Amino acid sequence: MGCRGGARLLPLVRRLCFVVVLLCAPCLCSVSAAKRTPRPAVKPPPSPAPAYPALPVRAVCLGGWLVTEGWILPPLFDGIPNKDLLDGTQVQFKSALRKTYITADQGGGGAVLANRTLASDWETFKLWRINETTFNFRAPGGQFVGIGASDGIIVATATAPALPETFQIVRCPFDKDRVRIKAANGYFVQAIATGEVIADYGEPTRWSDWDASVFLMTKVGQQLQGEYQLCNGYGTDKAAPVLRDHWNTYIVEDDFKFIASSGLTAVRIPVGWWIASDPNPPAPYVGGSLQALDNAFKWAEKYKLGVIIDLHAAPGSQNPWEHSSSRDGTQEWGTTDANIAQTVQVIEFLASRYATSPSLFAVELMNEPLAPRATLESLTRYYRDGYDAVRRHSPAAYVVMSNRLSGNKTELLPFAAGLQGAVIDVHYYTVFNSMFSNFTVQQNIDFVRTNFSGELAAVTTQNGPLTFVEWKVPNATKEEYQKYAAAQMSVYGQATFGWSYWTVKNANNHWDLEWMIKNGYISLKG
Repeated sequence: MGCRGGARLLPLVRRLCFVVVLLCAPCLCSVSAAKRTPRPAVKPPPSPAPAYPALPVRAVCLGGWLVTEGWILPPLFDGIPNKDLLDGTQVQFKSALRKTYITADQGGGGAVLANRTLASDWETFKLWRINETTFNFRAPGGQFVGIGASDGIIVATATAPALPETFQIVRCPFDKDRVRIKAANGYFVQAIATGEVIADYGEPTRWSDWDASVFLMTKVGQQLQGEYQLCNGYGTDKAAPVLRDHWNTYIVEDDFKFIASSGLTAVRIPVGWWIASDPNPPAPYVGGSLQALDNAFKWAEKYKLGVIIDLHAAPGSQNPWEHSSSRDGTQEWGTTDANIAQTVQVIEFLASRYATSPSLFAVELMNEPLAPRATLESLTRYYRDGYDAVRRHSPAAYVVMSNRLSGNKTELLPFAAGLQGAVIDVHYYTVFNSMFSNFTVQQNIDFVRTNFSGELAAVTTQNGPLTFVEWKVPNATKEEYQKYAAAQMSVYGQATFGWSYWTVKNANNHWDLEWMIKNGYISLKG
């Protein structure tokens, strides 16, 4: 999932694309089989073909397990001090005395002033967390706020943070959003009458509006709660036991047994790029997820389930949302050759490690790259290299290629048509589209049966889509959920590769397939 920010401040919605995140109903995804014209350039060594599952696949996603998403399991974040100030949190600071906001003039690259009475983009800064009280402030233009001269004048000119760009947020004991900002020179920041912002205030405070060093802090937009925020929020040492306990208890062998007994034939497992460096991933990430993935393959083999490994978080982040493990909503994947090469190395690592497992059913090269920042040229170049990396180790595993969000849903068809065992992943969403806000239950069902059915048929005839649909109908009844689930399975049953559901467990019941099955909202048998 992900979020499509359209407002000026780009508030980050809790997931907007991604395997399927339901706010109110089941989410199914479908994938149709790709063309199987061999590509002579790739001559993979012999490898056992997947023994299971048969097409079409009926899968469920193990979301929130090996790639953190706070909305799926909020308690994971409960032990973080100052957990409202995580990496990427967007803040504004208004001088209690001057009644003006701190602003990065022109969005950054020059002076920092306090001369505006209304806040917008230039007055909004993203936090980079150093510890629970110490931060860097990133301006809208990407520069970092810091001390620019010996006289303490504050500017936003640094392209990377260092000591001069380090600030401590001191919160008022009786009002957490009334703060003082201590600079690296040991003085507090104040807004002076000329509109300049300077770090030269050294006196104690009574937190009154008459103190020029007191600011009113406002947090705006949707807070990111991904793997980066969790690990850096706790700090690596404290994050390690939290995550290892989560990996060992959230998904266990009994879940695979339940999945198999419920009529499903595969699991889609999101992973992050750092898994390839396990057990010693780069900071702030924590080692141990690779062992959990090894366990998943062992359980999948025992219960005859296929595994779709999904690179959900690519290095640099392929979209601005928490499920790509973006630090602050910045999307940098694919902007350099080195970045693409690093991503291919992750695929090479995963394909080589699991190629001999009969449960390796597919490798998804990336989840939900966002256009236009992720260009079609960089994506197809990566997909070609990633495809070759899989084929070097497995001639039989399917290779899933996600379409760009906000891109043309058929743009990958000419590229993928000649690749043996390629599958195209296309996501459809209704829950984040205002057009559906006033739809009735029946209108949602009719839309799936007509619009989505037609689009799916158009793509399926050439190269198969993996489709995720979300539903948003307030106060829907159990019977209405059942009808909608039946409509989705009917439509996505047209796909020759199969479908998947987001997700197996979730704090929100109707996103939780286990809950939906056990409570009679959906049946996958028969």
